[in-house]
Amino acid sequence: MKSYYKLGVLITLVVSAYTSPIAPLAGKDRDSIAKDYLTKLYGLPKQSSPDSEKRASSEMNQRLKEMQQFFRLKVTGKLDDETLEVMKKPRCGVPDVAAYSTFQGNYKWKKHALTYRIENYTPDMSVAEVDDSIKRALQVWADVTPLRFSRVNRGTADIMISFAVGDHQDGYPFDGPDGFLAHAFPPFEGLGGDAHFDDDEKFSFRSPEGYNLFLVAAHEFGHSLGLDHSQDPGALMFPTYVYRDIDTFALPKDDVNGIQSLYGPNPDIDTVNPKPTPPGTPNKCDPKLVLDAVTMLRGELMFFKSRFFWRSYPLSATVELHLIKGFWPEIPDNIDAAFESPLEDKVFIIRGDKVWALYGYDMVQGYPKSLSMFSFPSNVKKIDAVLYDETSYKILFFVKNEIYSYNEEQRKMETGFPKPVQDIFSGMTGKVTAAFQYKGFNYLFSGPNLFEFGAHNNKLMRVLNNNYFLPC
Repeated sequence: MKSYYKLGVLITLVVSAYTSPIAPLAGKDRDSIAKDYLTKLYGLPKQSSPDSEKRASSEMNQRLKEMQQFFRLKVTGKLDDETLEVMKKPRCGVPDVAAYSTFQGNYKWKKHALTYRIENYTPDMSVAEVDDSIKRALQVWADVTPLRFSRVNRGTADIMISFAVGDHQDGYPFDGPDGFLAHAFPPFEGLGGDAHFDDDEKFSFRSPEGYNLFLVAAHEFGHSLGLDHSQDPGALMFPTYVYRDIDTFALPKDDVNGIQSLYGPNPDIDTVNPKPTPPGTPNKCDPKLVLDAVTMLRGELMFFKSRFFWRSYPLSATVELHLIKGFWPEIPDNIDAAFESPLEDKVFIIRGDKVWALYGYDMVQGYPKSLSMFSFPSNVKKIDAVLYDETSYKILFFVKNEIYSYNEEQRKMETGFPKPVQDIFSGMTGKVTAAFQYKGFNYLFSGPNLFEFGAHNNKLMRVLNNNYFLPC
């Protein structure tokens, strides 16, 4: 067995290294939810006596500010609805720190050749599936660093991997289904590097059902190598478990930067067939940002870009950034267009010649369907943008420099189309990359520019920056 020397120090520093959702908070009032959340994740002291009520209120205010700052909410120190909503979201149990920082003390392995051992298996998957998931999860980090992992089948390895339930004798008992999925410890003596997975959870191999073991393990091994959580919603080390397409998975740029700050880059890079640039997270303040699509969804504004979308609430000053697959694993990244149909109370998502549909935030059964559902001629295989006119129930599809008009009530394409974009939107320059109608105006995006037209007369009113609706 590994030595447990200084384990108490390790636990004090790490606090915990959970990587998955907090158990549902049903049945608790607002204050109980907040106190429980801040005590576990932000070090809120437990109130020991009535005399400490004033001090406890001050501590609560300070911890709320720290939490709001981490999640880029409006920093008020008050338990508003937005803050409470974030607290209720599934997330990891490790305390939140700055982007890709390491555990206090800058723990890292002092060698590059590391061993791992799988001590037991989950009944949810075959032995071969677990072996493959663990191997690929470690390879994610080996691909971008000098670290190399080899498996051993007996004795003590640097990274001991096991499945357990409840109290498994490491000071951090698991909490049953849908709570904390796993935890891992940073490089250190004793439990350092070890990763434990809660066998009360449902783990999967390739399916988005349950919790994908490859994704959970890859996150955990980031902790095993010395990384803490990232503030980047697109990072693997972001606190929340999010399903991603494992066939196309590439370690995001934020995680690459973090692990290379500890160990440096991979010296064995293939210069002949280099790997693609690590995917980054879009910045809504980037003046060169080009959006993929924009749509309304029951009063919310949604802005899509690569793997992500921003949600903008009418009564909120903040904008949330999420991974598309965190909400809809079935929808592809890098969509072409999106629009809301008030007539059907659905949002349609288009990529290539396929169409997906949402009812609220739920996927509509029977999709994806072919783009031909809108009666396009056979030569139209791709849409650049869509504008839904709520006054006429007509859907305008932008294809290169032309517009097709579809009458949703009659379920047919209108005669006389396609027409040049300029014939309908005089003054519009450049290819339309996204479009939507909002409060009596039509907004057409062309690259980093936003053209505002009157919805009734299509008169050009203003040319704005594309972050007009995504304030910095």
